[in-house]
Amino acid sequence: MALTLARTFNLRPGKTYERAKPIAQVIANGARRIVALLMATSPFVFVVHPGAVAENNRGAQLAAMCASCHRLDGRDRGIPSIVGLDKRKLVDTMEDFKSGKRSSQIMQVVARSLSTEEIAVLADYLAARQKGSQQP
Repeated sequence: MALTLARTFNLRPGKTYERAKPIAQVIANGARRIVALLMATSPFVFVVHPGAVAENNRGAQLAAMCASCHRLDGRDRGIPSIVGLDKRKLVDTMEDFKSGKRSSQIMQVVARSLSTEEIAVLADYLAARQKGSQQP
């Protein structure tokens, strides 16, 4: 049987051969290489296009709800633009809708569905945007 294995694997008599590495060691070495590669390339992962960051931005997610009526490129087509307005004005207006001080059925429903924190995040996002910018 040993002779058959020697022929199958083309082994020469009298020559010493290395033992194969255990599979666990091969896997561990591969995992180390992958981790090293990820660590080496990780700085490049954080250099992304601002539009990609906005997609994951909570303000952008909330503003998407506003985009169903308000244009987020700053153009006014019957419904006032909310892009580029002062943050304090946006927060005060939303709080007025939320309390019922200002009347609009749609805006009261929207304002009541948002927490005070969400209104602040939304106002930050919209105030930072400039008219004429692309919609998220």
